[in-house]
Amino acid sequence: MRLFIPLLVAVIPGPALAEVRLDPLFSDHAVLQRGRPIPVWGTADPGERITVSLGETRQSVTADGAGAWRAVLPAMMAGGPHRLAAVSAAGRAEAADILIGDVWLCSGQSNMEMTVSQSLNGYNESQSANDGQLRLLTVPHLTGNAAQASFPAIAWQAAGRDSVGGFSAACYYMVKDLRRSERVPIGAIASSWGGTPIRAWMDDAGVAATLPDDYRQLELFRRDPATANRAFGEQWSAWWRRVSGDPAGGEPWNASDRLGWSPVPQLRIWEEWGDPRFAEFDGMMWMRKRFTLSAAEATSGATLSLGVIDEHDETFVNGVPVGGTYSWETRRDYAVAPGQLRSGENEILVNVLDSWGGGGMAGPAERIRLTLADGSVKPLGDGWEYSVVTPTPETPPSAPWSAPMGLTAIYNGMIAPLRDYGLAGIAWYQGEADVERPGSYADRLAAMMAGWRRQFGRDDLPFLIVSLANYGEPATAPAASGWAALREQQRLAAVRDPRAGLVVAMDLGERDDIHPANKSELGRRLARAARHLAYGADRAAGPEIVRARRAGDGIVLDFAGAVGSLQTWSGTRALAFELCGDSQESCRYAEATASGATVRLADDGYPVTRVRYAWGEAPVTNLYDEDEVPVGPFEVTVE
Repeated sequence: MRLFIPLLVAVIPGPALAEVRLDPLFSDHAVLQRGRPIPVWGTADPGERITVSLGETRQSVTADGAGAWRAVLPAMMAGGPHRLAAVSAAGRAEAADILIGDVWLCSGQSNMEMTVSQSLNGYNESQSANDGQLRLLTVPHLTGNAAQASFPAIAWQAAGRDSVGGFSAACYYMVKDLRRSERVPIGAIASSWGGTPIRAWMDDAGVAATLPDDYRQLELFRRDPATANRAFGEQWSAWWRRVSGDPAGGEPWNASDRLGWSPVPQLRIWEEWGDPRFAEFDGMMWMRKRFTLSAAEATSGATLSLGVIDEHDETFVNGVPVGGTYSWETRRDYAVAPGQLRSGENEILVNVLDSWGGGGMAGPAERIRLTLADGSVKPLGDGWEYSVVTPTPETPPSAPWSAPMGLTAIYNGMIAPLRDYGLAGIAWYQGEADVERPGSYADRLAAMMAGWRRQFGRDDLPFLIVSLANYGEPATAPAASGWAALREQQRLAAVRDPRAGLVVAMDLGERDDIHPANKSELGRRLARAARHLAYGADRAAGPEIVRARRAGDGIVLDFAGAVGSLQTWSGTRALAFELCGDSQESCRYAEATASGATVRLADDGYPVTRVRYAWGEAPVTNLYDEDEVPVGPFEVTVE
């Protein structure tokens, strides 16, 4: 009998082709910048040939060794909708309903992040919104130790009831106004993060040029985090000795028993402890936890997890700094080096500073633990003590790598992935977090603008800079003001940059609310500045001081950029002008009258070397042009 034995042939598949993808920025409903070459990018298999098409235009490119590809399509006129496609042997990626128009990037901290729903009349605005030619894109909060190539997920939406309410109010009202005047599709990208300093939004070149010492620390951290944390801890310790007067060796992390300690009622923010002393407490505390380890447990390194702390902390283990963070939403996980733990009693000491809102260790208790190198866990969620620092000292230094507040952290996560996406301009509303910070904010802002322009490939990219809104107590006499000084730095940055414009908001604020609700008027002023810088309109952003000169028996101030004549509302005199000599004490209020494009200050017989206007946290002013845009704060030398 003859047997038939079938031959079994194993078919071994070749490597699967990677699916061709468009970057998430190029989603359905995107707007691409008109009048300029259009860059498009994505991923595919290394070496894969991709054909990219937009409407009737096409270009073929090859993915590089990492699978990244990039095409640059010819400039197109405003219009659409079009279909964007990337096709390779592995498949096809498409984005539908693509419009060609103008794209504006809006960025900054909480006053740019504040949504339409949170703003004045925001509910009505969001419910009535319906403009298919206006598209919105919100970038989520992201950070990175290095510039990121892409966002994990992101999508454009047409402006309507489901999209407008959660979008940046200042940005929305600006682009809505521009839609009315420019009559082209507009895309608005909102990339903001409340409470963040400008250093977090700068690229490496910018911080290296303006904050060189901090940048060297950041470079060290990137190479050797443990060494950098110890070095910064020494800097923080020197700060503590200076503000407290403690001698070396007598600081709390070396001699904690000299402080008075009380039990922490529960691991949550201290406003929720149920103790009326802390119901509205903004200040500083030391927090302490002691625990024991066996000799075996103490031999290795570990990770100390403290959960979220609001907002500054510097943490010591057995007297050695292990880390510090400036954030009210970031979990603290600090490496403890081998040899730092000891057999028997160990001590964790955490300095916590809260400047506003809730403060302290937020818990919950189960997140507070020590994870040893072998994976075993020592719970540390009970037995904490606290000691209040009185009086509250000045704000301590924060580590240059502390995300999201550290150097370049937000730029890397929220701006770098935009790469060279085509833009018509940028609106920037930030600065509250930099009031009283050392160094020149004008220099940092100039470096940031230069870095962003390099990234987006446009040296002439317009920047609209919002001058800080009024916040705080009105002045009854001339005085030094951190907020006024920051506004002056913003003004100087705009004056020095021919492609930047200042947008004044000092009359739109609320003295007891750092987040003024009237974002619609701010949007109108931003749109006016945009029309001047980006669209060539005759009207400037608003009245701007040109010079102060002696004339007869007074000082004459010349202004440019006003629509019509300068006007004083509710009176014949302009408020908030000061004549000053060389010192702060020499400043005094001045009698001022407006006429045409000038303001005359009466000579009071005392020496004058400079003039200040609206110099205070919440100045009361009444000087506007005929378009109802105010003269902004300034300090100028008398010629």
